[in-house]
Amino acid sequence: MATMEVSIINKRVIPNNVNDDLVNEKIKFKEVMVIDANGEKLGIKMRREALEIAYDQDLDLLCVAPKATPPVCKVLNYGKHRFEQQKKAKEAKRNQQVTEVKPIRLSPVIDKHDFDTKMRHARKWVEDGMKVKVDMRFRGRLITRLEVGKKIMNSFIEEISDIANVEKKPILEGNTMSCVLAPKKK
Repeated sequence: MATMEVSIINKRVIPNNVNDDLVNEKIKFKEVMVIDANGEKLGIKMRREALEIAYDQDLDLLCVAPKATPPVCKVLNYGKHRFEQQKKAKEAKRNQQVTEVKPIRLSPVIDKHDFDTKMRHARKWVEDGMKVKVDMRFRGRLITRLEVGKKIMNSFIEEISDIANVEKKPILEGNTMSCVLAPKKK
């Protein structure tokens, strides 16, 4: 009795619940351009042939350019590839700087003590690296006294100018005058 030789391709099952990469059996294109693990083009191959090349090397076939004609697939270790992508994403997230904007509200009829208290808070926040948005709301008849509000806003900016730059100059929007102060670069 003659023995039949059966070639079984190792099908690696890769959990794919996080992303939608086209890997191994999920690739449904008839023909693909294959790039091997060293980055050399192997040419246009049938899907089954490309999968066999990857499986023979105990690697995976990843479709890197599904919209190209023909789609481009690369032979690589998909687990390692995903790990490196996640590592790069974490590194990018760690290096990302999020600046918080803290609000302060002034009034055209603010008293000296209140002004000093708001200035202390603003200084503390700017020294901690945060931006400060200074708002001055004109309520009722105070809208007719814009020059008083502008004077108070300018004195606030002048007093904090040693540690902060004006990122957005004071402008009137509706009944609120606002500006943004950012910490000076060291």
